Amino acid sequence: MRAIFAMIIAIFVSFPVYAFQFKGLDGQVLDLGDWRGHPVLVVNTASLCGFTRQYGDMQQIYDEYGPRGLVVLAVPSDDFRQELSSNEEVEDFCRVQTGLTFPITEITNVRGPDAHPFYRWLKDTHGAVPTWNFNKALIGPDGEFMGFWGSGTRPNARAITRQIRAALP
Repeated sequence: MRAIFAMIIAIFVSFPVYAFQFKGLDGQVLDLGDWRGHPVLVVNTASLCGFTRQYGDMQQIYDEYGPRGLVVLAVPSDDFRQELSSNEEVEDFCRVQTGLTFPITEITNVRGPDAHPFYRWLKDTHGAVPTWNFNKALIGPDGEFMGFWGSGTRPNARAITRQIRAALP
């Protein structure tokens, strides 16, 4: 029994990303552990940001690489004061007006003392802190941190898609 417990602890210490959960716009839990074995591109977003056109890029790579295992996760945040005022408005904008089909969390803090634990882990473990909306973190299929890109790097940029392709089966 101790060996099994030690192995479980070792897995979470080695790859703590699988311990993180977000709440989806639909109220369901989005558990990163459910995506073990898949690369996950996590993007902090905002509906009113000048980079919102990157939603289309996110959908494009999700359509292209999703069937092979890529998960794209949008994390709407008002940390930079550019998100709509409610989860319902975000859902309408993202699902109805923009037609996004990938998972989207509820409005979430991504920096500062109230940052979601995933973003605290990015900061504390990898020194990666969103400096604006549409920063991207790529997590590999085994839970390893593969990279972090700022707003100026589009989700379908070669630097990101090369890493995604390398992480796919």
